[in-house]
Amino acid sequence: MIHIGPYIEQFINWLTLHFSGLFDAIKIVVESIVNGVEWVFMFPPFYVIILLIAFLAWKRTGMGVTILTLFGLTLIWAMGYWSQTMATLALILSSAFIALLLGIPVGIWAAKNPMAKKIIRPILDFMQTMPAFVYLIPAVLFFGLGKVPGAFATIIFAMPPAVRLTTLGISQVPEDIVEATRSFGATSRQLLFKVELPLALPTILAGVNQTIMMALSMVVISAMIAAGGLGEVVLKGITQLKIGIGFEGGISVVILAIILDRITQSFGSKKVKISD
Repeated sequence: MIHIGPYIEQFINWLTLHFSGLFDAIKIVVESIVNGVEWVFMFPPFYVIILLIAFLAWKRTGMGVTILTLFGLTLIWAMGYWSQTMATLALILSSAFIALLLGIPVGIWAAKNPMAKKIIRPILDFMQTMPAFVYLIPAVLFFGLGKVPGAFATIIFAMPPAVRLTTLGISQVPEDIVEATRSFGATSRQLLFKVELPLALPTILAGVNQTIMMALSMVVISAMIAAGGLGEVVLKGITQLKIGIGFEGGISVVILAIILDRITQSFGSKKVKISD
């Protein structure tokens, strides 16, 4: 019999021992980002945040989602889960931002380099198919308990859609447009930023939407390592068999998911013009 588990464990322990300083630095940066975003949502009164999100929904989607946003967020506040919802929203947005910051450049690289694409593709398959619970083990060893390991696991789980859809969007840019741009003397940088990225933007924004949704799906799982937020409410309902609390936490997650999905989808539905 072949057991690769002990070797993986030795490798993780070796990383923890020799790169503890790096992990501490990453923890400080990620924790600062998450806490900063959470402060932005928690500092104003709840009704200000509700009105701002509703205004964004109205500008991007129309009256239906706006009414849903007003009613849904007010319901969350009335149930007493406003602070948990804002903590969850901060963790989602922070993790999604970091996942996009890493994923979009990797997707561009994969679209431009066939060899890189062949190497990156199985890594993305691994990241997407590995059970999310497994990510929590090295996350806790590297960063301890709290929001940072939750963000770390969320970033790994949510990054593949950003990479894949960025690669797909750039790969689908018509070759005749690329050749015409090059014939006019455009550099590779000009081609990328003024032609390929604008044309691929709807597909990339679809990747942004999927990344945020994948991050949201990690809410309950991250609560198992003390990430807090609505996941902690749902987990409390499960572990203590309190159906009412679990249902309220679940409803809050659903409301937040629908609002984020509709708003982020609207950004990908707009037509994009090529830069001059």
